[in-house]
Amino acid sequence: MISRLYAFKKRRFLHRGLRNIQVNRIPFNALQIFVEVARAGNLSRAAEAMHLTVSALSHQIRALEARLDHQLLVRGPRGVTLSAEGQCLFDAISQQFDAIEQAVDNICRRHGDTLTVSLMPSVASSWLVPRLPRFVARHPQIELSLQSSTQLVDFAREGVDCALRFGRGEWPGVRADFLFEEWLTPVASPDLLARIGRPRLSDLGSFPLLGDPGERWSTWFEHFGGKAPRRFVANFSDSDTVHRAALEGIGIALGRMTMARPLIDAGRLVALSKKRLRAEYAHWFVQPPRSEAHPGVQAFRSWLLAEAGVSGGPMPAERS
Repeated sequence: MISRLYAFKKRRFLHRGLRNIQVNRIPFNALQIFVEVARAGNLSRAAEAMHLTVSALSHQIRALEARLDHQLLVRGPRGVTLSAEGQCLFDAISQQFDAIEQAVDNICRRHGDTLTVSLMPSVASSWLVPRLPRFVARHPQIELSLQSSTQLVDFAREGVDCALRFGRGEWPGVRADFLFEEWLTPVASPDLLARIGRPRLSDLGSFPLLGDPGERWSTWFEHFGGKAPRRFVANFSDSDTVHRAALEGIGIALGRMTMARPLIDAGRLVALSKKRLRAEYAHWFVQPPRSEAHPGVQAFRSWLLAEAGVSGGPMPAERS
């Protein structure tokens, strides 16, 4: 009974809108803002995504509600939700906006000679950028745009063609090609070692250690012996800051070799052991289904796999 009543109300709302409202006089921008707010569930997040002030965004929503003579959003302490009429409107137009965005995106790709890649800042600066001159020399016609972020890209909502990710390779809705492992080893600055001396592995726990965001020190000591300290000099939530702290001589870090290798080669960090601990995660190249036909993405993929020395596809059986 309730579902039939809702369906009747939905049809009545649409019919009334078509009958009494000149749809072509409703600002397209107001509908776009409404869809963005409905998806975000929060005025501040929607305003930030659309590069508007919250005040300007709220004004557009109120004007749209007045034009339709219906409340579309229900304001609450934790954000906004859709009213019955708002849900009806959202269901009717959101897919059309997706189709418009996709069509514009396809036109702007200029037949595959532009390429937008999302990746973590650490991978960009330590691994990809030093190798990029070879890609540019081989494919001078491709305009490359790197977007550095620690957040996973939403291929459905963002204009990104492919990404380099750090994880298990099990992301839904994308193709993931294994690139290379990540390995961990203790590293310290030369200045710190000059002050405290170079520790033996068995005594490592008694030296100033920097807390690892993945709490992998305990795994290190389980594999290679020694005793974990009762406390760390400092704890960090991301690997970039850990390596920066090691460079400043604050303590010994469990360095990720992708990030630490260039610093070791430059003499700014010292590897304290030849032993390596394989990280739980690995590096992957990922692309959404729509990029399968993108010439620039496929050229970039082939080049990446060659640089990594792998043939692509899933993680090798001995690693999984």
